[in-house]
Amino acid sequence: MRKLLLTLAAALTLTATAQKPTPVQTQAAAQPSTDNTWWKHVVVYEIYPRSFKDSNGDGIGDLNGITQRLPYLEHLGIDAIWLAPMYPSPQVDFGYDISNYEAIDPQYGTLADFDRLLKTAQQHHIRIVLDMVMNHTSDKHPWFIESASSRTNPKSDWYIWNNGIPAPKRAADTPPSSNEHLGPHGWVVPPNNWSSLFQGSAWEWVESRRQFYYHFFYKQQPDLNYRNPAVEKAMFDAVRFWLDRGVSGFRLDAITTLYEDPSLHNEPLTGKLDASGFPEANHTLTSGLPEVHDFLQRLHAVVASYPGQRMLIGEIYTPNTTALRSWYGTAAHPELELPMDTLLGFHKEGHGITDSSNPTLVASHFRKYITEAETELDGHTPLFVFDNHDQPRSWDRFTTPTETFEQKQAIAKIIATVLYTTHAAALTYYGAEIGMTTHTPTRQQDVKDPIGITGWPKEKGRDGERTPMQWSTIAQSGFSPSSTTWLPVGSDYKTINVATESSDPNSLLRWNESLITLRRTNPTLHDGGILMLDNDNPNVLTYLRTAPTGPDSPTTPGAPGPDSRTRAFTTAHPILISLNMTSTPQTIHLDLSTAHITSTTIKPLLTNAPSLNTTTSLSDLTLPPFASLVAEIQ
Repeated sequence: MRKLLLTLAAALTLTATAQKPTPVQTQAAAQPSTDNTWWKHVVVYEIYPRSFKDSNGDGIGDLNGITQRLPYLEHLGIDAIWLAPMYPSPQVDFGYDISNYEAIDPQYGTLADFDRLLKTAQQHHIRIVLDMVMNHTSDKHPWFIESASSRTNPKSDWYIWNNGIPAPKRAADTPPSSNEHLGPHGWVVPPNNWSSLFQGSAWEWVESRRQFYYHFFYKQQPDLNYRNPAVEKAMFDAVRFWLDRGVSGFRLDAITTLYEDPSLHNEPLTGKLDASGFPEANHTLTSGLPEVHDFLQRLHAVVASYPGQRMLIGEIYTPNTTALRSWYGTAAHPELELPMDTLLGFHKEGHGITDSSNPTLVASHFRKYITEAETELDGHTPLFVFDNHDQPRSWDRFTTPTETFEQKQAIAKIIATVLYTTHAAALTYYGAEIGMTTHTPTRQQDVKDPIGITGWPKEKGRDGERTPMQWSTIAQSGFSPSSTTWLPVGSDYKTINVATESSDPNSLLRWNESLITLRRTNPTLHDGGILMLDNDNPNVLTYLRTAPTGPDSPTTPGAPGPDSRTRAFTTAHPILISLNMTSTPQTIHLDLSTAHITSTTIKPLLTNAPSLNTTTSLSDLTLPPFASLVAEIQ
């Protein structure tokens, strides 16, 4: 949900010292999979509804616009859509402040439109996964309006309320500070130093109750009190409402923040001030509490009671892979099927990167976190992600301003290759497949994201990664027939768009299509194990996907969606993936003996370097700058 959760993750726990995987762990990772559960191989495509396709000309994307573009998503190879919140909302946080969990916001359509989207998506072999925001509601939700009305109403304890503590003594002629309020027994201030992740104190005064309520995010997003069983029941009822309609699962927003320490003790401070000047707390008492795991086990039981392998994705930002492991739960008490592994795509702490010119495109970083995901998760499926609605786009984060467009495109192909050729499930974001860039507003008056409005210029908000999808070269890039859209279309839409890239065989879009096709149809990329090679190479990332030895096992029958697609598998061969992460040619010398492979003959399946198309031997293989190579070992 929040880019600032990355900071939270770093504050919660120190990054563990990197350790080499044991031989047993390495051997286990190299083994092919025999489990074809759909979500273990899934390509999830996040859609920010207001930015994908406007079907009615109001300048805002909607559900019917998504339905219109399902053929495009099927052709791309998407298995599931993660649909960011489309529930009724005052739109303070653009849908993450929900005022009704069992309806559709009119600006996005109706329940009938949603049902049509769901049915049509199934016809295109695509599942729908909804964003479920459980930590908080909108302050306009009927639950909160009732709760805030008095201290005695039936929902009075559905949120976190507190009387505050006595304000420091001050002279009689000194006016109260902004955080002082007159309670029933005198002037009071918030009960502790807890800070909102979205700037300022996490406590807000309500005069009708003469109490403070707690909000981890915006003040318009009061936190629910999950220590009240009635709250959990109401939220589980909302989950069942959508499961009954046929959704395949949920992406759980900011799920680690569900519980707070009831002691309300002060949290340690980070020593930093937020964009508003308020001291930042480290959130050790307001995120990741043990009760969250218990809640997830109960939620998992509800979801698992439905047929069709429904599943849960969790928005999890952890400081290391060991911490990520806990969010899967256990065999006896499962929690999340796919907690997001954001270490590979977003994390920058603790991996010893020294290349200041390009601090994230470093082979050692990728090698470290891919290896950990395969050896430290006890065989659970990782979910890799490089882009979402809270982060500047990967095109900008993994490139530098001095690189040419061609170099940036080659780097984007490297990112896509990692996303789709590792053993992990894959999560992408609309527009990443065409190389959409971040368009951060340059003037405060143009900012729509409240984080940017209140934090400018230190914090400029998240509008830049949420601009409308770029479909074509016509006005508004084909996103909307309106001359005014909720955010302006990116200025580079004439060159970066679906129509232009569809006709270019060397485009990033075509590269993504080819990778996803290989991922689905090649038995090794679909089911094979993974083994890192050339582990000490600082410039080139190389890994092997080991080939399954038995016949292909069909995906579990009976579950709707991509399982019904035809997979025309060919004979399985080991697959080599080698990625030059530098701007200079790199010659690699590979030892495949650890995989019991003696052959040095290869057949390129996909490469962006013309010189590699006719390569047939691994001996002294030279990769051009920023080259990607996916090749069969014959």
